[in-house]
Amino acid sequence: MEVIYEDNHIIAINKACGEVVQGDKTGDETIIDKVKHYLKTKYNKPGNVYLGLPHRIDRPTSGLLLLAKTSKVLPRLNKLFQTKSAVKKVYWAVVDKRPPKYTDTLENYIVKNEANNKSYVTDKTTPGAKYASLTYRHVASIERYHLLEVEIHTGRHHQIRVQLTHLGLHIKGDLKYGAQRSNKDKGIHLHARKVELIHPVKKEPLTITANPPKDPVWDEFIKLFNAGRFSPVDV
Repeated sequence: MEVIYEDNHIIAINKACGEVVQGDKTGDETIIDKVKHYLKTKYNKPGNVYLGLPHRIDRPTSGLLLLAKTSKVLPRLNKLFQTKSAVKKVYWAVVDKRPPKYTDTLENYIVKNEANNKSYVTDKTTPGAKYASLTYRHVASIERYHLLEVEIHTGRHHQIRVQLTHLGLHIKGDLKYGAQRSNKDKGIHLHARKVELIHPVKKEPLTITANPPKDPVWDEFIKLFNAGRFSPVDV
């Protein structure tokens, strides 16, 4: 478990692919459990450790997860994450095709199928359909893959995976949404890269960035990023 930011009020984790945030039917140890153990050990806390969860990341997705260390901060973070434009959430997605445009905003209606835990683009008149919006930008390419920077404007179930698939792009390793093969770690190449918000207590701008996992594909894109060879817009 990698801690990438911590103060008296919040803690940010760089979640690995396959780690589960909250308990599920597998019974696997959760990120919540791991962070509570970390805090209990680091600060020699007696009794139970409080930890609040204002947002979530899918199990196969890696990247930044922000948590509240106090019950006072959690409702403030909840309000920020629920308020449009209060939190900027940026993801990196490795896809199998170059997108049709360099940059575009995708607006769809999405419905979730509870039976197979999968969402689909549908008509807005479909019962349960919810509006979904994101903006993508193509930032780099290597021999077989293309990297998109994605800012999500709504928080829908599997939103990035669904909307990119609807555009004809498949995230590397994402069998559920049309990728040709899985990744060795059973994760997908979708990474919660950055969060920007006003600190809920300090009231100062806060930007937290998480590096993607170590693997040959991510490593190639990080080399391009470090060499300044991404498309010339701040990422």
